[in-house]
Amino acid sequence: MTTFPTSLGTSTADEIRLLGHDLTADLMGKVGFGELAFWLVALRRPTPSETRVFEAVLVALADHGFTPTAIAARLTYLSAPDSLQGALAAGLLGGGSRFLGVTEDCGAFLHAVVTDLADDLPSTDDEWDAVALDAVRRTRESGRYVPGLGHPVHKQGDPRTPVLIGIADEEGLRGPHLRLFEAVGRVHEQVLGRRLPLNGAGVCGAALADLGLPVELLRGFALLARAAGLLGQIAEERRRPIGMDAYLMVDRNAEYVDPQS
Repeated sequence: MTTFPTSLGTSTADEIRLLGHDLTADLMGKVGFGELAFWLVALRRPTPSETRVFEAVLVALADHGFTPTAIAARLTYLSAPDSLQGALAAGLLGGGSRFLGVTEDCGAFLHAVVTDLADDLPSTDDEWDAVALDAVRRTRESGRYVPGLGHPVHKQGDPRTPVLIGIADEEGLRGPHLRLFEAVGRVHEQVLGRRLPLNGAGVCGAALADLGLPVELLRGFALLARAAGLLGQIAEERRRPIGMDAYLMVDRNAEYVDPQS
């Protein structure tokens, strides 16, 4: 018979195995969900230090108010309360280049620069600043945005950024991606002509890249975190609904405009 190889989960009539371990005997009650999520992707069990940084990222990205993803989930639940999965999916589908997707975009941007450096990594802040300045300049000259800069609410500084950098530093995991990201924060004004904060989504991408996770999958971790936040938003919509008010506010204030005017 044809076989389908997997290093993840398999089941028999009397046993479930996951990552080569007995699910009930070896994992349940002994492995945290964040640790397991890392393990499922990296196919190696993270160290306690890696788990702390990884779970700090998940906490940072879970929820921060009535973002478009949260509003989409609430309004979808208003429209179809019989479809919890639809409301969750609606919120997750909004994870793109402006919200949530910045985690992956920033991680990929930083990783490309770090990869080009090969084994010749800077050792001082001044050297990192020179690398960052060149990267920001080339990105700007190509007509692209530098991911991880700016925030619609936290204009003077995203409170998540220094905390996550501090946690990574405490755990000995402040690697080249975070060092480069910090340097971008120091030098971008020279190219852009204005100072922007390093945002939380960007620093999460840098931290995840320093953990060695595939940069092509970083958006998935942002969505994993946001799924928990969206479930909380839907639970609150059930307890204290605002979806109908939001809908009526827009609908009752809609004003026709002649397309030729």
